[in-house]
Amino acid sequence: MIQKSSVFPIGQINKPHGVNGEMSFSFTSDVFDREEVPFFIFEIKGILVPFFVDEYRFKGSTTGLLKLDGVVNEEQARAFYGLTIYLPQTYLEKVADEEIELDYFAGFTLIDNAKGVLGIISEVDQTTDNVLFVIPKLNDELLIPAGEEYIQEIDHEKKIIYVNLPEGLLEL
Repeated sequence: MIQKSSVFPIGQINKPHGVNGEMSFSFTSDVFDREEVPFFIFEIKGILVPFFVDEYRFKGSTTGLLKLDGVVNEEQARAFYGLTIYLPQTYLEKVADEEIELDYFAGFTLIDNAKGVLGIISEVDQTTDNVLFVIPKLNDELLIPAGEEYIQEIDHEKKIIYVNLPEGLLEL
């Protein structure tokens, strides 16, 4: 059985395209085009299920059309609407950190060079122009900017993000 901790998101199914089971999808990483990726993984009824890729083609720099093995009509394709596309973590080293969907970092520990362990990221707030890592604290929460200029290293295996935050930021 595939575990959620062994996969990472690269995109999402948008909607069916035509009547032969083809679907439009958006993606944050084209690692599936650069590497030999035979299948995508989808969470269906709480279970991660691999589907072999019959074919795909790009429509733009972050969108494409996808045909999965066994999905042969519009009704079957519609069942994938809104589903996240996952790949096994073995492909993660081939993906640049900026290509990873930010929600992937929920559950990572955030460590600052000066202050040490700040806590575990519970969610990534993308509702404003400044993306924030949310770390729950007793009766409050810590909001840390997720800017590339602060992130020094990401250890995907240990689920740790090392940051160098500006002096005084944590006192705000």
